[in-house]
This record gives sequence, C-alpha cells and structure tokens, in this order.
Amino acid sequence: MSLFANSRYQWRETYFVLFQRKHRPKAADVKRALAELGSRIEVQELTADPEGYLESLTVVSHADAAGMDITYVDGPEVREQLAELRQQWKRRPAEPRERAHLERALAAEVRFDVYHFEEVSDFSEDEDDGPLDPGTLLLVLGKLARLCHGEAFDPQSGEIMQ
Repeated sequence: MSLFANSRYQWRETYFVLFQRKHRPKAADVKRALAELGSRIEVQELTADPEGYLESLTVVSHADAAGMDITYVDGPEVREQLAELRQQWKRRPAEPRERAHLERALAAEVRFDVYHFEEVSDFSEDEDDGPLDPGTLLLVLGKLARLCHGEAFDPQSGEIMQ
C-alpha cells in the first residue's frame, strides 16, 4: 500500500534518481543496500518485475518521522524531462567537481521517483514535534544513486544532490 493512501503520512516533496537503464538494480540488491542503513529504517512493499529488477518499494523511518514511496519510471515522461534538463544544464557553467555528476545525469535514460512523506503525529496540532528530519531521505537517495551509478536530483531546486 502506498503512503499516499495512508492517513498517517503527508506527502512533502518528490526527488528523482536519474540513471542509465543498464544499471537498474535488482530488488534484492536494493533491499540489501538499504539494510546497511540499520534498524532505523524498514523496507515494505518491495516489488520486482519478472527478472527481479526493482519496480517499487516503501521505506519507513519512525525515528525520523519519514517515509518514502520509491517507483521505477521509464517512458515518454522521463525522456521529455531529461531532454528539458539537458537543455537547462548544457547552458549552465559547471565547476570541475560537479562536472562528472552533471555528465552522469545527462546520460540518464530512466529514473526512480522518490516521494518523501512526513509521518503525522497523533498529538494535537499545538504540540511541536519539530521539523521533519531529512536524514533518512538523504541516506536512501545516496544508496540508490550509488547502487545504480546515478545521480539524485531535486526538481524543486533544479540541482543535483551530491
């Protein structure tokens, strides 16, 4: 079940991991990589295609009041977005340290959509539980990007997340 259908979670933002199709990871490899992050996270609803490649999963971290729905996306929507990004990024000067990241992102063909959610407390709205901790999101994005030789991308800022 997607976190969109769970009333305990509110969607906050969407991130992407851009990568080449040939580096699409197997579901078992993703599960193993995320397990390296420790007991703070829980992998749920892991699905794979018939060859074992990751289709989708849900990651929950109650400690960070966070959750993520992660979905593999391939098709015209991705090609259009990547064409737009190529046009934007080719016009922008890149510092030497970010050039390799941009080149890897520009070579992408597919992506993971990472929908970031905040876990809503049962307490009244007057109580301040503090801001949503992005720690788990950053760790998961990093693991996915390394696993598929890709780049995490924040579409709100238009920036590669290094």
